[in-house]
Amino acid sequence: MTQLIFINLPVADLNRSIAFYEAVGATKNPMFSDDTAACMVLSDVIHVMLLTHDKWRTFTDRAIPDAHASAQMLLCLSRDSRDAVDAVVAQAGAAGGTADPNKPQDYGFMYGRSYADPDGHIWETMWMDPAAVAAGPEAFAAHELTPV
Repeated sequence: MTQLIFINLPVADLNRSIAFYEAVGATKNPMFSDDTAACMVLSDVIHVMLLTHDKWRTFTDRAIPDAHASAQMLLCLSRDSRDAVDAVVAQAGAAGGTADPNKPQDYGFMYGRSYADPDGHIWETMWMDPAAVAAGPEAFAAHELTPV
C-alpha cells in the first residue's frame, strides 16, 4: 500500500475552514468527516484533517498554540509552474486566508510563496525548474539561496 500522509490541524470554525480548503483546491471526503472533523483531500496521498478544538483535545493534552502568533511547522506543497504558485496564493487570499505571510522567494530555478489559512497555519507553495532538478546538486551549488 502507498504511504499516505494525514496532516491534522486544529481549527476554530470547521465550516469556514472547509470552505477555505475547498477554495484552494481540496475536496472533502465525507466518509471521514462529521460535525467535529473534515478530511480534506489534496492529492491521492495528502490529506488534511481539520479538527475542531474539542476533537483535537481528544488526541493530545498539549495546548493548541495560536498559529497567528507562533509557528510550530511550515508545510510545503509543490506546484507545476510559477503561475500555479501565484494562483493558489491568490485563491487563498480571496478565500479569507493571508497571502504571503512570509517573504516570497525567487531563485530563478526555484520559486516559492506562502499563504496562511484562517487559523494562521502557514502553507508554502513552490515550483522548481525540472531541468535544474534533473541536473542534480551541481545546478543548485551555483545559486546563492537568499530570497530575492
